[in-house]
Amino acid sequence: MRHYRNTFIAILFAMILSPMGVWAQNGANSPYTRYGFGQLSDQNLGGNKAMGGVGIGLRDGSQINVSNPASYTAVDSLTFLFDAGVSLQNANFNDGKTKLNAKNSSFDYLAMQFRLCNKAAMTFGFLPYSTVGYGFSSSETIKQGVGGWEEEVVATTNYSGNGGLHQAFIGAAYKIRPNFSLGMNVSYLFGDFTHSVTASFSDANINSLARIYTAQISDIKLDFGAQYSFKLSSKEKVTLGATYSWGHDLNAIKSTITEQKMSGSTVINDSVRNVRKAFQLPHSFGAGVTYLYDNRLLIGADFSLQKFSDVRLWGEDDQLADRMKISLGAQFQPKLMGRSIFSVMKYRAGIYYSDPYVKVDGQDAAREYGVSVGFACPLMTKWGNQSSIISISGEWVKVDPRVNGLLTENYLRLSVGLTFNELWFQKWKVR
Repeated sequence: MRHYRNTFIAILFAMILSPMGVWAQNGANSPYTRYGFGQLSDQNLGGNKAMGGVGIGLRDGSQINVSNPASYTAVDSLTFLFDAGVSLQNANFNDGKTKLNAKNSSFDYLAMQFRLCNKAAMTFGFLPYSTVGYGFSSSETIKQGVGGWEEEVVATTNYSGNGGLHQAFIGAAYKIRPNFSLGMNVSYLFGDFTHSVTASFSDANINSLARIYTAQISDIKLDFGAQYSFKLSSKEKVTLGATYSWGHDLNAIKSTITEQKMSGSTVINDSVRNVRKAFQLPHSFGAGVTYLYDNRLLIGADFSLQKFSDVRLWGEDDQLADRMKISLGAQFQPKLMGRSIFSVMKYRAGIYYSDPYVKVDGQDAAREYGVSVGFACPLMTKWGNQSSIISISGEWVKVDPRVNGLLTENYLRLSVGLTFNELWFQKWKVR
């Protein structure tokens, strides 16, 4: 037992340290991250990813579910859970003329969970909130001259951006009644992102111009959840879930730097301002339901709405649209206990659809579709006890533009999560 436990601890420490290197590689390579807060990261851990992101009505004591903090009370009183995950991604971009490919890796999450007392449980960890990462350019030929003399000059505009927001959170849940729980996550949201636009010309006599926009954000984020479970029969159970995230103004430092190169010299103008209402978090609402049969078959559905249309960005309104997401997922486990590893594995599948939250030229940017499959495999089977789990999921995502001329994106994403599940709080009797 100690041999296996030490092996798992070594693996976990390797996963904890690996994000230091993985994080250096941005998890996004999309021009759409130029808008809004970038590419939003749904709060999905290994148990949710393969099910299309279903989690609001999900209660599973063997894995952490941060999609709804009320689910924390599902953890067993003797169990300590430690969950970490990473992703590998291959992206293809197509604008009808040019095709590009990009590969990325990213750190997904880190979380720990345990029971505080008979009716309460606690979770804390680290999650990404959004990612910014892109780089592209456009060129056009212009004519200039006077007195009947003209020359053609190539003007090139380069766009680039990087950064993102992250959240360190602590959460707790309490059982109001045996079948009704309430929960809350308190997160410290922090990070920065930079966008730059550079205009240069093939004629060295023409001044080039660069403008750099940066934002540093640090504030509190609050998420609330509730879950209610009831039985339809001795083998059938339904769980209803609801979530709400508080929308509010964010503390931010906003800066704009303009660089102009003239005759070999560079003139820099910059401005830095603390802008209380330059950035806001949206009010967000979610509802979900799961149906569990014989503790082996699970079917769930989620609906969420983020009111980005009411949010101010860079001090301006009407840049964003409401983001709606619908998820459907299922999980099947052939046997609760068995000698064959394949008979006790959990097989998962899911789909989702999401509306865009950013606008381009006043129009909604791109819809998003996703299909996912995966499984959860116990690493060490212990009769009658829970075990540590490795969750592997594959996901195909299509970003379909609504505005002519924008990129179509296709993603293949492999996610791996490890849940360390041990009976750390069990009291042993010595006879």
